[in-house]
Amino acid sequence: DGPVLMLAGAGTGKTRALTARIVHLLNTGRARPNEILAVTFTNKAAREMKARVNSLLSAQHPKGLTVSTFHNLGLTIIRSEIKTLGFKPGFSILDQEDCRNLLKELLVRHSELDDKLIDTVQNTISNWKNALLEPGDATSVANSTGEQSIAMLYERYQRALKAYNAVDFDDLIITPVMLFRQYPEVLAKWQRRIRYLLVDEYQDTNLAQYELVKTLVNEKQALTVVGDDDQSIYAWRGARPENLMQLQEDF
Repeated sequence: DGPVLMLAGAGTGKTRALTARIVHLLNTGRARPNEILAVTFTNKAAREMKARVNSLLSAQHPKGLTVSTFHNLGLTIIRSEIKTLGFKPGFSILDQEDCRNLLKELLVRHSELDDKLIDTVQNTISNWKNALLEPGDATSVANSTGEQSIAMLYERYQRALKAYNAVDFDDLIITPVMLFRQYPEVLAKWQRRIRYLLVDEYQDTNLAQYELVKTLVNEKQALTVVGDDDQSIYAWRGARPENLMQLQEDF
């Protein structure tokens, strides 16, 4: 029931070990399916893991077992807590191109920045969100006139998203983290739901994803993580392989 970190190289069976752990928890009756949450990075990997679990179980296929990507987990939390978050039913998730167009419109109307910098603006805001920096925080850490302008644009962008009853892809992680920080009773409800949390390819988590996992586990510490500290394929979007080492401090 304590925290477990498995480090191994590519192709050595990390996901297989994670799958076997889920099967063991279910076959021995240590947990019901709806008390287990497994998280990975792609929908394809999530589907494959769930299929593996089903093929290995001695009993019938488990109802309520959640094998999800980080972003689908965030979306589930947002949908469940939609009133607390202040969204209206049927909120939208804007794709990267929609977000780019919205930012470009705001940049032309409200900023002195050259609209050719739109990719830089979008990447900077995404990196801030992945580092759990809200607009006010971004203003504090901005270390140049250009970054200050992007921080002001970030604030307008978040207001526009709210007006459109929409979120972007990065909001699917930062929004639940901030929700849990602001509403301890909501966090407590989710912590009660999840007895066992298992995460694949942990070296690819960014700060926001790490914080979401750490917050959900909290003092129960029934956490299993697998990863390869020599391999990180998502460094371009803020992945922090050092999160594997941070686990040893936080747990």
